[in-house]
Amino acid sequence: MNDNVDVEILDVTEAALFDRLPACADPRFDHRSCDYWENGIRGSKASRPAWWQPARRAPKPAPRPRTDNPFAPPPRDEVSLNPFDPGGTAVEPEFNPFAPAPELDDDSFEPETPSKLRLLDRGRRIFGSYAKVLMLEDEPAVYAQFGPLSAYPRAQQVRELYPGLPSAPLPAVITCIATAAWARGRGLAQTLVADIARDLAARGFAAIEAYPDLTLTADEASAASTRFWEACGFALAATDERYPVMRRELD
Repeated sequence: MNDNVDVEILDVTEAALFDRLPACADPRFDHRSCDYWENGIRGSKASRPAWWQPARRAPKPAPRPRTDNPFAPPPRDEVSLNPFDPGGTAVEPEFNPFAPAPELDDDSFEPETPSKLRLLDRGRRIFGSYAKVLMLEDEPAVYAQFGPLSAYPRAQQVRELYPGLPSAPLPAVITCIATAAWARGRGLAQTLVADIARDLAARGFAAIEAYPDLTLTADEASAASTRFWEACGFALAATDERYPVMRRELD
């Protein structure tokens, strides 16, 4: 890769960057709606645009017509917060010692945030980011998803097929690596994997694993090929004609 090329690696933690993820080479799939690794039962890599398009807010209901009947209950949107206040004009106090404690909302996203971005963000405050994108001249070129094994049920299912793998400490996993068609052949994906390896080592992980699916074509597979992982310093940890395990020890 040319050293003069402007390369930047960013953590995918904001909706604006999530919207710019490079497209999958196979148009049937989309990183922004893929929950294949997170959902071991119903997970899919299919492109589901509704998953990452902003949801429409429900329209505010029209106010109920007023009535001159003094015995009619007040309109729903004017119900008093104090059932003993006959006028329905009481306001909620700033602090009510008898009210249940409100749950702390630790979600930094708006309600219409895409489901996939919420999945990527669910452990960030404890683990750190779950995805990175490599920007080439300010254009998204390579996307990768990773995290602790416990975050990806399907990865756990694959790993359970090989009882000979080290059981402790459990590795981090890279579940997805994909390069935009226009950026291929420059070693950018290897650059991104190297950055992820340094990041995961700093977070305390002793190893990384990847689970290629050799039954799929290159554009269908989210976990690349054994040859790619070998070029990134991984070794074959479990041999299988369909689902081998690649592993790299971290310093």
